[in-house]
Amino acid sequence: MEKGPSSSDFEVEVDSHDRHLQSKLRTIRAVDNARVATTALALLMGLTVMGVSANTLAVYYDTHVPADFLVSLWPDAFNLRPTVALVIGSVIVAVSNIVALCFSKVRVLRNKTTTHTALTFAAPLVGLAAALIAIIFFYTVNASDSVDTFLSWTCRWTAVSMSQSPHWGTLCKQSQAGLYLSIVLIPVEAVALGLAAYVVKAERYTNAYNSARKGSPALS
Repeated sequence: MEKGPSSSDFEVEVDSHDRHLQSKLRTIRAVDNARVATTALALLMGLTVMGVSANTLAVYYDTHVPADFLVSLWPDAFNLRPTVALVIGSVIVAVSNIVALCFSKVRVLRNKTTTHTALTFAAPLVGLAAALIAIIFFYTVNASDSVDTFLSWTCRWTAVSMSQSPHWGTLCKQSQAGLYLSIVLIPVEAVALGLAAYVVKAERYTNAYNSARKGSPALS
C-alpha cells in the first residue's frame, strides 16, 4: 500500500518556502538600502546645483545696473534662462528626493503602503525628468552665438581680475559646477529609478508569493 506524504515532508516544504521568502526579503532590503543611498546622493547633488546656480543669479542681480548710469558689467542682450532652468530643475530634484527619503525613513509614512510604493517609483522619475529637461534647455539656449548666457559671459572674462563682485573666475567655476553636477544627476536618478523599479516589482512578488503560500492546502 502506497504511503502518503508524512508530516516531515510538509515541514521540509514549509522550510524551503520560508528560506526562499527570507532570501528574497534580504535582497529587497539590500536593494532598497542602495536606493535610499542613491536618493540621498541625488538630494545632495540637487541642493549643490541649486546653491551655486542661485548664488550666480544673486550676484548678477546685485551687480547689474542699467548702462545709462555706469559702465555695465553685463551685456544688454543677456539670457539668464539656462541658469534659471538649472535652479528650477534642482529645486524639483531636491523636493522629490526629500519626499522619497521621508517616506522611506519615517515609519508612519512608510506604513502607508500604497503611497510609499507609488512614491518609491515616482520620486526618481520626477527627478530624472527635471534633470533632463534642465540640461536639454540649458544646451539648447546656450548654443546661441548671438546672445550671451551666464556661463559664456563669465567664462569669457576669467582672466580679468576683479577686486570686488562680480569675480568672473569664481562665477565661471560655479556655473560649470552647476552644469556638470546637473549632467551627473541624470545617471544618478536613472540608477535610483532602476533600483526603485526592482524594489516595487520584488515587493509585489513577495506579497503575492506569501499570500499564495498561506492559501496553499499543503501548508495550511
